Amino acid sequence: MTPCRSAPKDVTLSRIRELEDITDALCRPEALAQVLSPKDCTTPLPSRDVLREMMERLKAVFFPGYFGTSQVHRESLRYHVAANLDSILRLLSEQIHRGGCFACADYVNDCRGCDVASREMAMRFMQRIPEIRDMLIEDARAAYEGDPAATSPGETVFCYPSMLTMIHHRVAHVLYELNVPIIPRIIAEMAHSHTGIDIHPGAQIGSNFFIDHGTGVVIGETCIIGTGCRLYQGVTLGALSFSKNSDGTLVKGIPRHPILEDNVTVYAGASILGRITIGAGSVIGGNVWLTHSVPPNSRIVQSGSKAKPGEHLRGNAESEQAGK
Repeated sequence: MTPCRSAPKDVTLSRIRELEDITDALCRPEALAQVLSPKDCTTPLPSRDVLREMMERLKAVFFPGYFGTSQVHRESLRYHVAANLDSILRLLSEQIHRGGCFACADYVNDCRGCDVASREMAMRFMQRIPEIRDMLIEDARAAYEGDPAATSPGETVFCYPSMLTMIHHRVAHVLYELNVPIIPRIIAEMAHSHTGIDIHPGAQIGSNFFIDHGTGVVIGETCIIGTGCRLYQGVTLGALSFSKNSDGTLVKGIPRHPILEDNVTVYAGASILGRITIGAGSVIGGNVWLTHSVPPNSRIVQSGSKAKPGEHLRGNAESEQAGK
């Protein structure tokens, strides 16, 4: 065996100097200004690991026995739920505080009140947990009733990417409504990275919602989706264009995504773009590109498809609109 030999002293010193030069380059004030929070705050950044734990505990509260490692019995259910709720409140309060410091959110006039404001905001979220679970139960029922391959609503809770995504979205959306910074987006992206379904936490989605298969679905921030809607894989509910300020920056906060009224079905690969309205009961066929509103009970399909009597037959939606 060849004995281990130490590097010559001059080589070691050279490496140390090179690393010092790299360190100096990374720590230049002008470089750090782009990556550090502009506020002089020692509070740690939000933790994805803690938020994952919080979401696991929330899932165990929403659907006892489906998630987590502990066995749940009816006689101990109240203890199981209460213990998780206590941990969720503690974890969420801390993460809201961290997120507020990261975003320099003006919850209060000074940082000394952040702890109190964060706990109050977390409790406001906790009060809406029963409402969130009611919505998720309806989503599970919609998945079961909308997919002939599903054997029970419980199977959809265990197995379907749509249900995992909607658990995260329902939680993230309530936090978004409470003006909690950064945390809703982190929670949404956890589900996005796992399922390939990208829903902005600002999107308003009614009950009985189901995404079949799901991979590649995109739902923008200002979307409004009614009750009983169904989407298939690859659907985009996006913006047609982005308005800009005089300095060239994007205008934020304006409605720019579609509205789907109740009981709309959108098939695989369809793109619905801009602030348009899809009337209740409409069906949008696969791979359709749609940039204008349609009335209730419309049937929008690709050119060359045959419509049943009474159905609307559309080709490329954008080119048809341009010809009007």
